[in-house]
Formats: sequence, structure tokens, C-alpha cells
Amino acid sequence: MRHHDTEPATHRDLRDPATHPELREPAADPVSAQAAELRAAAELRAAAEPRTAAEPRTSAEPLSETELAARLRAAGCVFAEDEARLLRLTARGPAELERMTGRRAAGEPLEHVLGWAGFDGLRIAVDPGVFVPRRRTEFLVRAALEAVPDTAAPVVLDLCCGTGAVGAAVVTRLGGDARLHAADLDPAAVRCARRNLHPLGGRVYEGDLFAALPAALRGTVHLLTANVPYVPTDDIPLLPSEARDHEPRTALDGGPDGLALLRRVAAEAYDWLAPGGTLLTETGSHQSGAAAGVLREAGLTVRVVSDPELPATVVTATRR
Repeated sequence: MRHHDTEPATHRDLRDPATHPELREPAADPVSAQAAELRAAAELRAAAEPRTAAEPRTSAEPLSETELAARLRAAGCVFAEDEARLLRLTARGPAELERMTGRRAAGEPLEHVLGWAGFDGLRIAVDPGVFVPRRRTEFLVRAALEAVPDTAAPVVLDLCCGTGAVGAAVVTRLGGDARLHAADLDPAAVRCARRNLHPLGGRVYEGDLFAALPAALRGTVHLLTANVPYVPTDDIPLLPSEARDHEPRTALDGGPDGLALLRRVAAEAYDWLAPGGTLLTETGSHQSGAAAGVLREAGLTVRVVSDPELPATVVTATRR
């Protein structure tokens, strides 16, 4: 799912509604690390194009940030001021701003409207209909970096990559010193991932899990990130409409217990990992024990780590 500059209001994690009931609300996290920078940019733009209160707005003039925020708030956007600022900074003119505002007010995810998402300090291209990288998944990146072996140019595989955000973040944090591969079943996600990963030297494949990969990768992967879908099928209706209506079900639905895709990954992971290589996967906190069991049965040495502030849970599984 990767870059820089500004960071949009990214969504709360929508994959664990059973553990976090607040995730059923269609809210988005506020702009955080670069809010001050965005505000300053908006003020500079306003200063460059002054208009007195007595001057009427023409049809060619964009809505003010205050007016935009009011419109978004009326549509149910919790962080309307932050979103209004981002829309104004992204739109290339009044007509585009109007179209973008209409899409957001109609319930389309902000990242789809903007065309990008902030993730681990990177700016990730996100097209409509593609899974939006979640802020909590930044913890998966941190856990992956701790598991990187001491080897030159480690092989990194981002499986179920979506936009490629995880792979991009890991390789960027490694200073580009890695051989990056990624795969996803969704053609739209693959197109996004190629835009995000090709500048980093990454190769992106379209297909079903390991079947998409070249056979030469077997047994060579030092770091395998697999952010598989893990929402139990019966919990899909509990997700916010932004996820249900605008993201592919294949990126959300983890089967009856949320672990169906993880079982498929675990069944082949050992053979694709290099000796000492590690698989990392995000899961719901209430699923972590079962997820760890799945990976232990696959012959891997397992550890569960978490960050209660995000909140986020990651299972790491190493081939010894």
C-alpha cells in the first residue's frame, strides 16, 4: 500500500468491530502530524488571493474553508474542518473542489476523493474502489522493521498488498536497501501498487496469494508482510458504509472466523520464507490467539505484539 508532504484524515481501523464498537461509526481520524503545516499552507493561499467581506463571490470562486466545513459537517463528517482544508489544498480549481466536496458529502471515503492517503509519513496513491491503508497498520511496519535480518538487500514480500503501503513504508524505512515484491488479487489495487512501488524499484504481481509470484522467490523471502482481510463474514454489515460500499469485499472479508485467508497464507509461507525469515500479519486482538495457533501449526515460531494506543495487534512467525 507508499510519498511525502501532507497527510489526510485517515480512517479509524474498520476491520475489528467486535472488539472496538466505535469502529462501527463512519468517522475518520483527524489530521495529526502535519496539521499545522496544512493550516499554514491554507493561510498562505488565502493571503495570496484576498477578498474583502463586501465583495460577492463569483461562480468561479471556491467555497471558503468555513463554508466547506459547514457543508461537510451537515453531511456527517466528524472532522469537517480538517477535511475541508485538505479538499481545498488538493482541488485544482473551483469546479473540481465542488465535485470533490459532493463526492465526500455523499459518503465516499476522503482518501478516494483526494486520490491519496497518508501512511507512515508517506503519500500513497489510492484510487476509488481500492482498500484504504489504515493508520493502525503502521504498527505492522514497525514490527516488520524489528524483524529484518542482518543481511544485505533483504527480500521483502508484501502479500495482499492493496495499494502497496506496507511494502513502500518498510523499504523506505530501510533506505531503499531491499528487493521489494508485492502481490494482490484485485486489478485496481495492483494498478495503485505499481504507481506506488515502481519508483522504489518494487515489482508487483496480480494473482491469488503465492500463485502470483515467480517460482524463483520460493525460499528467499526474508520479510513477508501479509495484511490479509480478517473481518468475520457476519461482521461485514457492522462496518461503516465507507468500507462496505466503497472498498472491495475481498479486502475485508476473512471468512467465518476471520482467519480463512491467514490459513491459506500459513499453509505455504514456510516454503517461501528464507531460513530465519519472518511472516507478519495484522489481526484483531480477540483473534490473536487463534491466529498464532494457525501459524504455529505451519511450523513457525510465533510471537504476538500489540500497541494498545492505536490499537493494533500483529502476529510474527519466523522460520527457524
